[in-house]
Amino acid sequence: MLVGALLAAGCAALPTDEDPVQLRLTDMEARLIRVERMLDSQSIAMLASEVDQLQRDAQQLRGEIESLQFEFEQAQARQRQQYVDLDDRVQQMETRSGQLGLPSPIGDSTGGDAGSLAPGQLPMPGADDRTNYQAAFELLKEGRYDESGNAFRQFLVSFPDSPLADNAQYWLAETHYVNRRFREALPQFQRVLDDFPNSRKYPDALLKIGYTNYELQNWGAARQSLQRVVEEFGDTTAARLAQQRLDRMRAAGR
Repeated sequence: MLVGALLAAGCAALPTDEDPVQLRLTDMEARLIRVERMLDSQSIAMLASEVDQLQRDAQQLRGEIESLQFEFEQAQARQRQQYVDLDDRVQQMETRSGQLGLPSPIGDSTGGDAGSLAPGQLPMPGADDRTNYQAAFELLKEGRYDESGNAFRQFLVSFPDSPLADNAQYWLAETHYVNRRFREALPQFQRVLDDFPNSRKYPDALLKIGYTNYELQNWGAARQSLQRVVEEFGDTTAARLAQQRLDRMRAAGR
């Protein structure tokens, strides 16, 4: 008992920095601190990595948004340009008609009744080529395609040398196209190319040949005509429409 008391007294008398129990506790505490620091460092690294990934994702999304915005603005610009082109062409046509002093053919007292037009009959018998052309065109605008086709067909027979013959041939083909008579429309559009190679209607007729072959599922012929429009007529409405149809065909694998 005396020896035990002396040993206990001896241990109790040891300094704190020499107490084995205290030393072990201090060591464990230091190791715990190191582990906590390591865990904190890993968490920071993981957070930093996640932040970097989020920044990369945000940058990618920003790029995609910019691309979509650009494409949207381009589509709007194309639509505006197509509208401007169409409006300009309509205004030019109206201006030319006004300068020529063309009368309204429907119900005009100077000629026949365009409403009862029969095959082989001019809409305005006895009138000149410009008056008959305008009458046939009015029928077309009213959606009376069969009567308009008859009028343009007879116009070409009666006035083969008219400066409006190329337009008449184009609109004759158009009356078949809008009625979805594609097999009849195709050779009529082709006549514009063959008979009037210098016509302003040439690119439009070539475009419609591409469209008509598309409707007939003649993919190769359609692609060939549309590509010609793009290559030969550059920055025109016909070329832009041809490229749009080519893009659609490409997307469909045709």
